[in-house]
Amino acid sequence: MQVSKIDVNSYANLEETTTDHVHLDLTVDFNASNLSGSALISGRVLKDNVDAVVFDTNHLDIKHVWTKRGTEFVQVESKISDPHAVFGSALSVPFANARSGDHFAIRIEYTTTKAGCAIQFLSPEQTLGKKHPYLFTQCQPIYARSLFPCQDSPSVKISYSASIRVPKPLTALMSAIATSSSESDSGDFTVFNFEQKTTIPSYLVALVVGNLATAKISDRCAVWSEPETIDACAWEFAEMEKTLQTAEELITPYQWGRYDLLVLPPSFPYGGMENPCLTFVTPTLLASDRSLTDVIAHEIAHSWSGNLVTAKNWEHFWLNEGWTTYFERKIVSRLSGEDARQLSLALGYRSLKNDVELYGKDSPLTALVPNLDGIDPDDAYSRIPYEKGSLLIYYLEQLFDPVIWSHISKMYIRKFEGQSIGTGDFYDFLKKYVEHYLDRDAEKKLESVNWDAWFKGPGMPPVEFKFDEKPQHVATELADRWWANRESAYSLDEFPPQQFSALLTQQKVIFLNSLKDKGDAPHAMLGFLDRIYGLSSSHNCEVRFSWLMLALANHYEDVFDSTVAMLSEQGRMKYTRPLYRAMAASGEKGNSLAIKTFSSCRSSYHPICARMVAGDFGI
Repeated sequence: MQVSKIDVNSYANLEETTTDHVHLDLTVDFNASNLSGSALISGRVLKDNVDAVVFDTNHLDIKHVWTKRGTEFVQVESKISDPHAVFGSALSVPFANARSGDHFAIRIEYTTTKAGCAIQFLSPEQTLGKKHPYLFTQCQPIYARSLFPCQDSPSVKISYSASIRVPKPLTALMSAIATSSSESDSGDFTVFNFEQKTTIPSYLVALVVGNLATAKISDRCAVWSEPETIDACAWEFAEMEKTLQTAEELITPYQWGRYDLLVLPPSFPYGGMENPCLTFVTPTLLASDRSLTDVIAHEIAHSWSGNLVTAKNWEHFWLNEGWTTYFERKIVSRLSGEDARQLSLALGYRSLKNDVELYGKDSPLTALVPNLDGIDPDDAYSRIPYEKGSLLIYYLEQLFDPVIWSHISKMYIRKFEGQSIGTGDFYDFLKKYVEHYLDRDAEKKLESVNWDAWFKGPGMPPVEFKFDEKPQHVATELADRWWANRESAYSLDEFPPQQFSALLTQQKVIFLNSLKDKGDAPHAMLGFLDRIYGLSSSHNCEVRFSWLMLALANHYEDVFDSTVAMLSEQGRMKYTRPLYRAMAASGEKGNSLAIKTFSSCRSSYHPICARMVAGDFGI
């Protein structure tokens, strides 16, 4: 089956047809671990002589297909292509004499299957309450096609509505505004109705069903979680409204109505997912000190970059994540000061270097705009679009002046809101803006940028970056003192614990990274470090992860139990994948334990995480 020229990761005939609206009518069956029902898909024909509309599907059991002719729906014979291991199957629904501008409505009856990656069903034992099952979806990048038949490309933006039947007493939430709920005729189910009027790409359709409680943060913000953690979640994320207001001051007014936050079970594979109206986040953010809420600033920023202005395909993913990471750090700077932004930039630059080294500096997947023809977008997923992309925006801010760039950023959002764009659209906008509003000196600055190297060049950015070292100094100086005394007797007088506890989370991570960079650390030093700072038992996952990576790099087997514990407690890929790789590389014993741990934990991980870790192991 031929892929689209607009999006090489989709089979949909995007050049010929487009979807405008989808209505989902689904029933949740926890016993069968599936959703069943129908998708009513409305759209338009874009060219003359189009004989079919083609949808993406993956591991969907298609029962029947109807197309609307006049005022009636008529059952038609559809065709499903042979499945591709990554991209699934094309579902072709025939037209009769379709012309450009014609509207279509197609109803597809189907059932999801366990083989699909969009939905994770959790048993009661996998939840905090231990009494009720739970499910949540993750459709980014190309998994919406295993939730419902769709033109699964970010180039297509749809409105959607839904009626979801769930067994009592569970609650359903979606990336949409809840409009009503009612008891089913049988009395065994509750029907929840939703509507998302703002158009979104298919990967932002999201559903969660579980025993959920809520706490109000403000008139437009609330937090949701299992009842057992709702108070902790409400405290941790109490500043959501303030963060949202700050984002509005920096960008443009918020357009989505509500901004709610859902804290998911530990198997959620990402830090956060920017589902409109209902951001999904990992419970690893619950540090009990609000120190890891930068992720919330990132997800809030997605309400503009990614959700309003969307990359037209996964090759231009940096337009989503690069801009969002830039906006996130601007929000953090406004809330916590420029030092916090500079620390984040320094840590981001390090993560970029790590991923470039992991892929190889000449790998085409380290380009800002990679060629993904025939490549699973998840296999290209890294910090590169986030960090390399945000560094380009940061570089342009410094090149033109922060005040000027602030105006450019707002104009960029206003220009493209509601659209899906490519890198060329961004460049053309910037060029026209400079020519129209700025002077010849600004034009020369724009001409000085090596755009080919930024967009197409592999490896690190084509310019050097140096961030303010002052906020890093307290962390690097402490690491230098530890290193200078690494062969000495350690004492609390020399290294009082409060020196470490007083550091910001970012500074603690810089301290541990600095020690990791210095070379082989004596195990006696590592043991003392752990004892006085409580690193293996830290409730801050960023600190705990950075410590374990330092210890594993030095073949310090005393942390094996702590590493296994962290791998067993959560499935966030930011932690799981590097920890498995580091433990496997720490020696024969570590490699054996890493494989054993993965075999034990695999079934509890989200399918995306399980597949990616298996790939790391070559399984």
